[in-house]
Amino acid sequence: MYKEKRNILLSVFLFLQIGLVAVLSNYPEYIEKVYVNGLYPKISSVLRFLLGWIPFSIGDIVYALLIFLIIRFLVMLGLNKKKNRISLILGFTAGISVFYFFFYTLWGLNYSRSPLSNRLALEKEAFNISQLEEVTEKILFKTTLLQHQLSPHDSVAVEVPYTKNEIMALTKGGYEQLAKQFDFLQYKRPSLKKSLFSLPLTYMGFSGYFNPLSGEAQIDYLIPKINLPFTCSHEVAHQLGIASESEANFVGFLASAKHKDPYFQYAGYLLVLRYALIDIRRYDQEIFEMYLKKVPKGVLKNIRESDEFWKKYKNPLEPVFKTFYDNYLKYNQQEDGLESYNQIMDLVISYDKKYTLNFN
Repeated sequence: MYKEKRNILLSVFLFLQIGLVAVLSNYPEYIEKVYVNGLYPKISSVLRFLLGWIPFSIGDIVYALLIFLIIRFLVMLGLNKKKNRISLILGFTAGISVFYFFFYTLWGLNYSRSPLSNRLALEKEAFNISQLEEVTEKILFKTTLLQHQLSPHDSVAVEVPYTKNEIMALTKGGYEQLAKQFDFLQYKRPSLKKSLFSLPLTYMGFSGYFNPLSGEAQIDYLIPKINLPFTCSHEVAHQLGIASESEANFVGFLASAKHKDPYFQYAGYLLVLRYALIDIRRYDQEIFEMYLKKVPKGVLKNIRESDEFWKKYKNPLEPVFKTFYDNYLKYNQQEDGLESYNQIMDLVISYDKKYTLNFN
């Protein structure tokens, strides 16, 4: 009887939580002050202190357990008689309620924070093709410069000389540099880990993810090394409370670009060059073709290296997983869903306008 009453209360609490989160989402300044700048840094620091030293991903184990419990619930629901199903559903809803509480308390409220552009004092606005071309020229110049520095010839792709573990360990260096400009992006007690489920993650079409329940950043260990510096930097941005995918991409780019290591710089500029070219193609195919001819062959080979890797793992279920994540993002105030990953250039252009991209 006690268990049933508890499950009923927790189920009711779930709907109260959903309502509360919906209300709080209308007060981003309050979330910024109380949660983003107050509670969350302490939560994330404690989680990384408790779990960061463990060599494997606790978050992966937690998610595996949750998946097992969901499958177990579905099996039991099918096997039990109608009378017992209500009790099973209440128990399942109670479990969702507990998960919802910890998800939004430990990290999820970051979705309701003020735009990053406010914190960086950027005048974020819709850009035109001339602004896009101007910043693309700068990005292409820096990418070409780095490629010439790191490769014996402009037609040869850059090869990162570090192991994947070394890349993960070096990631914090970019945030050490970035924190000199924006102190709220300090990254202490690193917790970047190889995902225990890198192969399934790859088939799902994701290069990494952040687990709010454990505070760990999980990295797909199978992705090409040329993509790894940026992916690691992107997931660290999520650890620091940057929930928006476009903003995490932008912060990941800044951390890579400001890193003292030229391979990290190249990986960051390579990624943002790709986004810039995608946006140019949306505006004008002819201008896109013109820029494509300017890109060194070695840089194009690095881009193709990534494309060819993901093509190998294309499968019919990938769109299903991405549709689920797309809807998840939309539920959490990222109206464009997965498309938000591509919406980085307005931040890059606004940053360049105020601070100027660093070519040192």
